[in-house]
Amino acid sequence: MNKVRLGIIGLGNIGRHHAGYLLAGKINRCELTAVCSVVPQELQPYKQLKTFDDGEKLLRSGEIDAVVIATPHYQHTTLGIAALEQGLHAMVEKPISAHKADAERLIAAHQARKKLVFAGMFQLRAEPRYLKLRKLIQSGELGEIVRTNWIMTDWYRTEAYYASGGWRATWKGEGGGVLLNQCLHNLDVLQWLCGMPARVRGFCQLGRYHNIEVEDDVTCYFDYPNGGTGVLISSTGEAPGTNRFEIAGTRGRIVLEKEKMHFTRNEASMTEFSKTARVGFQKPDVWQVEIPFDNAPAPHAALMQNFVDAILDGSPLIAPGEDGIHSVELANVMLYSSLLGQTVELPMDSAAYEKKLNQLIANSKHEKKVVKISNEDVTASFNR
Repeated sequence: MNKVRLGIIGLGNIGRHHAGYLLAGKINRCELTAVCSVVPQELQPYKQLKTFDDGEKLLRSGEIDAVVIATPHYQHTTLGIAALEQGLHAMVEKPISAHKADAERLIAAHQARKKLVFAGMFQLRAEPRYLKLRKLIQSGELGEIVRTNWIMTDWYRTEAYYASGGWRATWKGEGGGVLLNQCLHNLDVLQWLCGMPARVRGFCQLGRYHNIEVEDDVTCYFDYPNGGTGVLISSTGEAPGTNRFEIAGTRGRIVLEKEKMHFTRNEASMTEFSKTARVGFQKPDVWQVEIPFDNAPAPHAALMQNFVDAILDGSPLIAPGEDGIHSVELANVMLYSSLLGQTVELPMDSAAYEKKLNQLIANSKHEKKVVKISNEDVTASFNR
């Protein structure tokens, strides 16, 4: 194979975005050959391609070597497994599954077919700001991480957004709200940079700002294995919102906010300084450093090119699909903790959470009215 024949299942906002840069020839050695949607009008702009109204039909068609799955959340698992069983390479949009137990099933399907490439679309890993932050952490420049604080309330959504699809913001259709949908990329970056916490206590408000049954306002507390702590705050109902990510280490503090990264660097480790200082109110001397970074012009395309290179050349994946279980677990456990009203230790019991989610689905009395809205440019929401 010298060119990957690619298909897309799902032509909502993100599926159309992928189709746009693929048809524009932005990805080397790759051709978009087929698309699938259950909504007939979504197929109209792609008459030059093979079109399908059923994802399984596309997977069995022989028209593709690899597939991008960009459907509502629960279908990520079933279609991902079906693709792998058909011998197709799979790129799954976030989240890789609606809940941890399904993610485990999808990963198990790939473990049985290791020669196939299974990737997750976690494009923030290609963002220069997070790459620089990861380098600073891994190099030891920040020292040992003692605290994280991410205020991510810049996800404002209107009632029209939630009314635009029957699956949105429902237990049955989406499996969660701001955590599983908007915050998944932030959660992936958080665990990619800082690792997974050992314990989580979540406080989630269901439908505080919108006529929905899932969480749209969240405050969560993390305990890390090394004794460090963390806080995540997010919302889709707060305007104006904030995107401020702060990581404090023994060698200083990094703040990422408003397209700037500021590093206040201690000349000495704060813990060692405390042990050796001879006065009570003295602090380590610091350097103030602005760390420059460029904005990635097309992070989704960067991950797609990496996916193609992995298929054709065996290149390492930037975001292996298996990594997607961590952000799913974080989203699940914060909500689970809130529903239980108690701290939950990780790794989370995936079967127990699946049972709880199924109870929420079975007991749902929420009635959703779907309203057609105009197509919008969603690219402004990507680089968070």
